[in-house]
Amino acid sequence: MKRTGVLNPGSFMEPVHRLMMAAIENQVFPGGVLLASKNGSLVFFEAFGLADIYTGEKAGKETVYDLASLTKPLATTLAVMDLVKADHLTLDTRISEILPEYEDTDKRAITMGHLLSHTAGLPDYLPYYKEIKGNTISERKKDLRRLLQKIPLQYPLGRQAHYGDPGFMILNHVIETVSRERLDGFVSKKIYGPLGVDPVNGLFFVDLESGPHDGVRFAATERCPWRGRLIKGEVHDENAYRVGGIEGHAGLFGKAGAVHALLSGLLAMYGDDMQNPLFSPDMMELFFREHEKTGRTLGFDMPSPEGSSAGKYFSKNTVGHLGFSGTSFWMDLDRRIIIVLLTNRIHPTRENTKIKSFRPILHNALMIELQGVA
Repeated sequence: MKRTGVLNPGSFMEPVHRLMMAAIENQVFPGGVLLASKNGSLVFFEAFGLADIYTGEKAGKETVYDLASLTKPLATTLAVMDLVKADHLTLDTRISEILPEYEDTDKRAITMGHLLSHTAGLPDYLPYYKEIKGNTISERKKDLRRLLQKIPLQYPLGRQAHYGDPGFMILNHVIETVSRERLDGFVSKKIYGPLGVDPVNGLFFVDLESGPHDGVRFAATERCPWRGRLIKGEVHDENAYRVGGIEGHAGLFGKAGAVHALLSGLLAMYGDDMQNPLFSPDMMELFFREHEKTGRTLGFDMPSPEGSSAGKYFSKNTVGHLGFSGTSFWMDLDRRIIIVLLTNRIHPTRENTKIKSFRPILHNALMIELQGVA
């Protein structure tokens, strides 16, 4: 990738730099990394603030962040895409065809398309970690899957999108059953490696059974009341933590550069600009276009008409996603713009929600500056 126009103080990106510095000063988040590119050229890539307020460790371009719900589009959805490409699944495959235990439930007719588009009628979130009792990771995963099987539908199937986590937990079960591999290994081998993304220290899951990742500069997240300690280098999401750190809705960690590299690959395949692509332009179009007027695509979010965290300047042909930990990406498919913002806004507490009003201001400033970039 070309790297031109990377920020220097006093350059055309100075308003963006000032906004990020002000965010640190105003405690929007302790630290973060912001990256932006247009037409394959990196135009902004800077780190700000602290990765850990207790040790004083500074955030850097190599800092690894808990990506939270970015796991949904950047791991789980891509795994489903690979299984669809290989004809192991279709968007109309019912979960009960893969997981027979769902056959006698109210969820028997839910399809892959329903799960990916959040139209399956499932609740947005339930604290399963409080009910999981198994002593081993394997037992806890079985507990979680029994709980998912039992939860009643909250909304009519296929009528409208209700964003949530349980559908992507079920997708993880489907992926593991069909591929006979765990999600982390599957996406590393089938997606990240082939696209040139470092699957060891760039984009990866932290397996809690394997111990810490030595030498990795993790950003700290919450001082967790439930775990009674500061979370750093392990998944923040309680449900994912309880089952070992690898789930379909959360668990992915990554560096801003690695997230951008993956998105650049997806954008290149969408634009038919890659030799020997993993996915065809038609496949990318299928997963990137709005799904039945839901305001979402298959696995990705889209900017809402009013009050979007993406601001007001992205085109309608834009996909992205947010993560609870303070992470996000937006990718304008028409203008070939990618913006990645990784922060640890929940450090040391999730009660800090200032990022909600900051995101659109930042994205608006970035898009205004990028108008002058070829």
